[in-house]
Amino acid sequence: MMKVGLVGCGFMGRMHANVYSATDKGTLVRAYDKGGERLGQYCKEFGCEPCSSYEELLASDIDVVDICLPTDKHAEATVQAARAGKHVFCEKPMALTLQEADTMIAACEQAGVQLAIGHCIRFWPEYALLKQIVDDGRYGQLLSINLTRYGEFPFWSSDNWLADEHRAGGGVLDMHIHDTDFAHFLLGEPDDMVSFGTVDKRGPSQVFTTMRFGSTIVHLEGGWNLPTKTPFKMAFRAIFERGAAIMDGGPMTIYVDGGEPIVPEFKKMEAAGGGNISDLGGYYHEIDYFLSCLEEGKPLETVTPQSSRQSLATTLAEIEMIKAQGK
Repeated sequence: MMKVGLVGCGFMGRMHANVYSATDKGTLVRAYDKGGERLGQYCKEFGCEPCSSYEELLASDIDVVDICLPTDKHAEATVQAARAGKHVFCEKPMALTLQEADTMIAACEQAGVQLAIGHCIRFWPEYALLKQIVDDGRYGQLLSINLTRYGEFPFWSSDNWLADEHRAGGGVLDMHIHDTDFAHFLLGEPDDMVSFGTVDKRGPSQVFTTMRFGSTIVHLEGGWNLPTKTPFKMAFRAIFERGAAIMDGGPMTIYVDGGEPIVPEFKKMEAAGGGNISDLGGYYHEIDYFLSCLEEGKPLETVTPQSSRQSLATTLAEIEMIKAQGK
């Protein structure tokens, strides 16, 4: 069983701790957070040892570092972990810039450690099934898909760091990148792309992007500039030659001409951590997969550092288009 040290005990750090409590492939043994009181409460709740510094955590006998820090800290923390010989699971987005992403990849390759970025939607059960449906062609070619992700601004971040574009990149980079990444996962590299959106005091806050992959059209909408108390929503509508798969305000449902609607069943795992998600879903499956690859000595395939870099590059291109419209 892999020994894990986690840095950053906020909302996502709690989600990940829930996962380590549920999986039999890794155990959370140490944690570090700059907030001493929060660190103490976290370690008491999840049964791990507090560290007085990140350096102390890295010097301990852990196998994996789980990085749940603000995005502007991802590159530095990853490089330090790699140099200490630790495998790295780092929350998305990978970094703020491609240069930072390249530094992370190079450091892990040089140290011979694995690097995984938390693109959890690739592992979310409904989205994973949708990927299978596209790949095996059971309903014919995918003609079009809408991917939607929006809600109120996430006020729960420590020191409100998500409101600082220089730390988070705005709602487009922090939230919408999930759907950009999933579009890549489904279909590869787009032939064409156009983006329009909104920029406010928190940075690029809302985006509408249309991509073309051959004859398949992908439309993405996402952001966090809705009024407070607006419910979080993630949804998709995939239209195939002989059917449709829809998840929009209800369970994923598959429709086929001449047949009854199909509602696949997925096991739900309660996530006690606050925020906008109450199901561990993809959080569990992504970390369990990463730990399995480490235990078995296998390279990552479902999500790789290179695929995470690709999704970062595309999202940054979306942001560049949005900002260019205001000049």
